[in-house]
Amino acid sequence: MPMRRLDLFRPRLISHLLPRTVRLRLTLLYGGLFVASGAVLLTITYLLFRHSTGHLVVLNYEHGRPAPSRGDSGVFLGKQIPEEMQSFARQAREQAARDRAGQLHQLLVQSGIALAIMMVVSIVLGWLVAGRALRPLRTMTTTIQRISARNVHERLAVHGPRDELKDLADTVDGLLGRLETALGAHKRFVANAAHELRTPLTLEHALLEETLTDRDATLAAFRATSQRVLTISEQQGRLLEALLTLATSERGLERREPLDLSELVGQALLAPRPEVDRLGLRIDVRTLPAPAAGDPALVERLVVNLIDNAVRYNVPGGRLEVGTAIEAGRAVLSVYNTGPVVPPDQVDGLFAPFQRLGGRTARGDGGHGLGLSIVRAIATAHDATVTAHASPEGGLDVQVRFPSGPAAME
Repeated sequence: MPMRRLDLFRPRLISHLLPRTVRLRLTLLYGGLFVASGAVLLTITYLLFRHSTGHLVVLNYEHGRPAPSRGDSGVFLGKQIPEEMQSFARQAREQAARDRAGQLHQLLVQSGIALAIMMVVSIVLGWLVAGRALRPLRTMTTTIQRISARNVHERLAVHGPRDELKDLADTVDGLLGRLETALGAHKRFVANAAHELRTPLTLEHALLEETLTDRDATLAAFRATSQRVLTISEQQGRLLEALLTLATSERGLERREPLDLSELVGQALLAPRPEVDRLGLRIDVRTLPAPAAGDPALVERLVVNLIDNAVRYNVPGGRLEVGTAIEAGRAVLSVYNTGPVVPPDQVDGLFAPFQRLGGRTARGDGGHGLGLSIVRAIATAHDATVTAHASPEGGLDVQVRFPSGPAAME
């Protein structure tokens, strides 16, 4: 048990011993690399000097007296080598060995002193260089800490050569731009949702107040008012359900199950049948097996919203074409409908929450402008792509491409 506690405590102890700042880490890294390289250079120099060729001991025998010179080998010049010269040569070799050992020791000591001095110099220079290199990073950190929801429009805007720090700053600027866009969209969404919810509440309050303040109100008037309030309440319920679906789909998927788009199309076409009959629409259904993977409830809502949108914005006697197939390894759902002419520059705006054709944010058809935005959110959660094209004759052609079944499950 004590050993286990020690094993758990050891990583924490090591983390406390490590330097806390990047500048100090870089300084220690620079100093360590310099000391290591200097030690290797000193070792190589020492070994080369130690194994180098020694001096030559030359003994000249002149006038009956030897004249030596230092070295570790003896060469005798003369007619013959006297016996007394052997002792003198041995002493000369020993002296040469002592001199060589002293030189090696002196070389080692002086090199160590030089290495210690340069180690201090390298640490100082490393500290200065690390501070200079990290200065743009400190500036970026200060700027990022200052940016909040109120000034998310600010950018780092780092100038200089295209290096790693410049790429990091540009990446952060791109992230801030996406956050600004998302935050703006979120604010608009909340404002529009509040407006959509406040309008029926105000109407309900006015209806109830009008009925209660009317002293001559009859039972029929109360029934009519209650019926209108009930209708408004149902519209609010549909709006809340749509908002909940939109929030759920934007959060992402928790599970993926096999599904077939063709089966979902057959079920989704049953709901708008009364409206189809009223408008006299001609429906052309061409469904082939299109296996995919995802949340069946969300994908069913996507199909229902597309078909409901195609029916709601159609014209009397118009057409509705629905098809499923496999194209390029992806499950494709296509929905085409006739209807009013949609300017090409307004097609993308139709997929924004609470947006209608012409940039309007309110209409009296019972819709809330969330149908296509829910379609896009569900498609994004399933890694699917949504493309929409406006037909010159009027209407929209929408295609949703899902990853095919086996690939989507990986």
